[in-house]
Amino acid sequence: MVTIIKFSEIALSFPEVIELPHFEKISFRIKNKIFATLCETTNIGVVKLSLEDQSAFCSFGENIMTPVKGKWGLKGWTNIDILKADETMILDALTSSYITVAQSRLTKN
Repeated sequence: MVTIIKFSEIALSFPEVIELPHFEKISFRIKNKIFATLCETTNIGVVKLSLEDQSAFCSFGENIMTPVKGKWGLKGWTNIDILKADETMILDALTSSYITVAQSRLTKN
């Protein structure tokens, strides 16, 4: 189990990441591009993964990680139940998401 505070600490530990509101959620951004969100009321984090990473993470079972429903899930957006996931899984998922989004953002400007 990972707390909301720990999820936020991990997300903010990457270079150039800022935290901003995103509707009723917290978003974590690199160069204004969201790589993760967190809903404090449902304890669900969402990360942007490659489809290969999404498949691998979702294969752990027990509904710890699942594709977001609809078209967003088909683009790699993935739910994480932070009450079921351990810290290593959260760190790995956030790292993969950060790299996926940051690759294009950090090379600009």
